[in-house]
Order: sequence, then structure tokens, then C-alpha cells
Amino acid sequence: MKKIALVIVMAAAAANLSAQKTRWTVPRTVDGQPDLQGTWANNNATPLERPTEFAGRASLTDAEVATLKARSARLFNGDGDAAFGDNLFSALLANPDKFVSVDGRTGDYNQFWLPDRVFDNRTSLIVDPPDGRIPALTPVAQRRLAVEAAARLPLPAGPEDRSLSERCITFGVPRVQPAYMSYYQIVQSRDTVVFRMETIHDARVIPLDGRPHTDGKIRNWLGDSRGHWEGDTLVVDTTNFSPSSNFRGSHENLHLTERFTRVSAQELRYEFTVADETTWVRPWTAMIPLQRSREPIFEYACHEGNLGLAGILTGSRAEEQAEKSVR
Repeated sequence: MKKIALVIVMAAAAANLSAQKTRWTVPRTVDGQPDLQGTWANNNATPLERPTEFAGRASLTDAEVATLKARSARLFNGDGDAAFGDNLFSALLANPDKFVSVDGRTGDYNQFWLPDRVFDNRTSLIVDPPDGRIPALTPVAQRRLAVEAAARLPLPAGPEDRSLSERCITFGVPRVQPAYMSYYQIVQSRDTVVFRMETIHDARVIPLDGRPHTDGKIRNWLGDSRGHWEGDTLVVDTTNFSPSSNFRGSHENLHLTERFTRVSAQELRYEFTVADETTWVRPWTAMIPLQRSREPIFEYACHEGNLGLAGILTGSRAEEQAEKSVR
């Protein structure tokens, strides 16, 4: 009888949960807009591009996901080296006895500083093209990127030779890196939405009142954004990026279209499409499921000219002197 009663209780609980999901509706602001406000996190484990091991497969089986989770619990329990971005998924596929991450010069963070990853069954964040891979570079982009790579000095002469993120200027948009202060706060009013990123205090103030983009001569690190509603989806169109902005080799010609859709109490579907005919042979689209977080946005103590950058430049000068003395 006890077993029968337990089965009845479990069935009732499952039915109640299913009913709650069915009854869920998109919450509204006082202005009647879908309420996207709150703090959202990107700690997703799915890689941006589909690994070659899963070519032709858009999703994993539940058993494969369970295996990856078990490997993650073993390799990344807080004691070993940190695995940033897609390096985590690559490590789980390789399944070494111990994960060792070395950048070739100074080593890396400890995994203790990174949050646990959230797994789903997808094999790539990229949903278009269907192969889950970034489209090929155009011939123009190949030549441009080769020139840019050749111009980068192995030992930076000054701060301008380091990346925008190292200089604490910006991580840029769209930001796809998970699990490194990858938290976002959204605040809405009737005519404006603000996206605040935890990293480097970036805040995007986006008008919703139908005004046109600013003059093309005005260029910004994060571009010029304009938003509007399509049903319950917030669509943000961004142009006018700075020539010094850099999203995977795309600079001032980047055209970014983002779509934010609240799909449950705990999930905000974030989809973005990037287009730049001078960089890729076709536009491409990725989707990141952002998870609701009860944690606030914390201070990201990073500013241009910080101690880390001073150390990088000081070390470069020391290496130059060491090379001269050998000669």
C-alpha cells in the first residue's frame, strides 16, 4: 500500500509541475511590455561551433550528456586549472586523467574561480548554418586578418598592442564567452531598455521609440543600437561599430541583430545574427539560453591602465633587455 501511495504522490507532483508550466505566461511591465528585467547568466557548456566528432548531429543523447556531466565533475571540481569558453567541452571530449591549461607563458586561473556549467543536449550554439560552424572567411577577410596578425608584436610596445578586454575597455558585443563574469542585468522603461554587463561595467542604453540610427560617421565600441518589439520578442538592431571593435575579425562593418524572448520563469532565449559581407561569406546565427540568477551584478575591478597591463608591459621590456644581453 505504501508503494502505491508513493506512486500516487509522485504522479500528482509531476502533474502539478506540468500544469504550472502550462499556466506560465510572460510577465508584463506596467507599460504592458514583456518583462525581461532581472539578472541573467550565461554558464552554458555547449560550444559555439559543433565539434568535428559530432558532424551531422545537432543534439546529443541523454546518456551522452550524462557522461559529459560526470567527466566535468571529475575534471573540474575546483582544484585544477580553469577551462575557459569552449576549452571545457574540448577537454570533456578528450577525457584526460587531469586537465592542464597553459597559455605558453604564464599559466591560467584555478577552476575554483569559475562557476559550474549548465549542460543541454545541443552540439553547438550556432543554429544557422545547419552544420553548426562559422561560415568561411571571404578572401578580403583572409588577407586583412593576415595583415593584422603580422602586425601584432610578440612583445607589446604599448597598451594599444593588447586586446580591448586586456586593456579593460570592453569585451564587446555580442559576448559569447560563458562562465567568466558572464552575467547581465536588464532594466526596462517604456521607451528604453538597458543591458548592463558585469565585465568592465559595459552598459548599453537602447532606445525603443523608433528613432533612426545615428549618423554613420559616429562610431562606438558597442555600436549604435535601436530596439523594437515583435510580439513578445525584443529585437535589437546594432550598426556603426568602431573600426577598432573586433568580433572574430569583423570590425566597423559588423551588423548585429539580437532577439530576446522570455520562454519561462527561469530562461531568457538570446539569439543573435551577425552579418558582414567583408568578413564572412554569409550571415550566421547562434542561440544562448540565459538562466535567471538570484545573484546581483558584482563589481568588476578592471580599469584601463590597471596593474595587470602594467605588469605585461614591464615584463615585455624585461624580455627585450634579456634578448639584447644574449646578443
